[in-house]
Amino acid sequence: MRIILEEYYEPKFSNNSHGFRRNRGCHTALNQIAYKKWTGVKWFIEGDVKSCFDNINHEKLLQILSKDIKDSRFLKLVREMLKSGYMENWKFNPNYSGTIQGGVISPLLSNIYLNELDKFIEEKLIPKYTRGKKREKNIEYYRLANHRHKAKKVGDKEEAKAILKSMMKIPISDTHDPNFRRLKYIRYADDFLLGFIGPKEEAIKIKEEIANFLRNELKMELSMDKTLITNVSQEKARFLNYEITARVINHKQTKGKNGVKQRSINGCIQLRMPKDVLRNWIRRFTRKGKPLHRSELVNLSDYDIVRKYDSEFRGLYNYYMFAVNVSKMNELNYCMAYSLAKTLACKHKTGVSKIWRKYRTGNAIEVVVPREGKNSLIATFGAMNLKRRKENFSSKHQEDKFMTVYNSRSELLKRMLADKCELCGKEGEIEIHHIKKMSDLKRKYNGKKEIPEWKERMIAVNRKTLIVCRDCHNLIHSGKYDGTKLTKV
Repeated sequence: MRIILEEYYEPKFSNNSHGFRRNRGCHTALNQIAYKKWTGVKWFIEGDVKSCFDNINHEKLLQILSKDIKDSRFLKLVREMLKSGYMENWKFNPNYSGTIQGGVISPLLSNIYLNELDKFIEEKLIPKYTRGKKREKNIEYYRLANHRHKAKKVGDKEEAKAILKSMMKIPISDTHDPNFRRLKYIRYADDFLLGFIGPKEEAIKIKEEIANFLRNELKMELSMDKTLITNVSQEKARFLNYEITARVINHKQTKGKNGVKQRSINGCIQLRMPKDVLRNWIRRFTRKGKPLHRSELVNLSDYDIVRKYDSEFRGLYNYYMFAVNVSKMNELNYCMAYSLAKTLACKHKTGVSKIWRKYRTGNAIEVVVPREGKNSLIATFGAMNLKRRKENFSSKHQEDKFMTVYNSRSELLKRMLADKCELCGKEGEIEIHHIKKMSDLKRKYNGKKEIPEWKERMIAVNRKTLIVCRDCHNLIHSGKYDGTKLTKV
């Protein structure tokens, strides 16, 4: 069903829709805002549909599908799927609205539903609130330009400089021109953003028209707490967890195509990483302002610990690589580096300085695992250059130096192939000990000092399986296991 609907509707979807679509995502949406003619926008209208996926009207969705799909059997299948309901605590709950939670077809159905909103904005609102080829000239600016020209002509350089400073404080065109309007639109899933050039009164009308369309046509409501009207130059809009604002820098001038200097930065859209995101990430690796070790990782190998830290930091950078303040992540880099060193020190029961001497390479921590006949495995943390990536973004871009490796063997199979007891170290005749729930095991021994060693081992590695030899397995089931201390294993 997903393949059939996707092949038919994907070419019909709007170019301003980026959620749950092939070769599109958060970065393509942000790229369109920052570098695709949103310059000069004065107001942002942030939109969020209230409980979108739970409030999709079944009859309206089937009506939309029936416009293009004439196969009654297929439509009946969609209807039965939407009405199927769900089981919770062995009790059946009917489904009166919304799409199936976790279904592979649900995001596509939501896009088909919200495509009606895309068409309404692009076919009705944008033509209605877009007019004029260019703004009228600012009379005050050109009056000062004439005075400056006369001052330069008579050789009064000081007067010309003073007039130029006054000119730099006012726009070259009339920002309140009633005959010039522009409306831009972008949507990712149920979040959308509109950029408007015009007065705030008209921005409020646009918001009200969208709310009325959603209420009357799609049977949905705008979340008024999240649907805000933001002044671009004075406040920051929040979209896809980026802060979006516009630059106002009057003193910065660059040469244009004709060689004349102009204020080309004013009005350009700027993407920023929110301060609260950075604070929350730093808080994960610190306590009372100091880096903290992560005890849940001490049972992993040094290579896996470094890779874990690096993958988390790299993933955050990959998402915020468009932000102009992405270099602020150097503070997080410092906290994570010391947290990593403390975690390795805790694992080896040694000091942080010894870890630095052992693994430090320049400003990075590097672990090398040699292999016979193969290239060594190398895990590095702290070697990234935190520079902002600009508009040369590709949807297939992957800012990651590690290759994606597809391995058919699971972690359990690797542990079995090692053919070694994880308790006593005996090789050969290995078996697997299972438990039902990790939560039951942790809850039973929570706060107790005396824990059986095999259970302590399972809690430490957070696994429901334990690879043991036959002797240890028999002793575990008989309740007589008394092996070596885990610190010696």
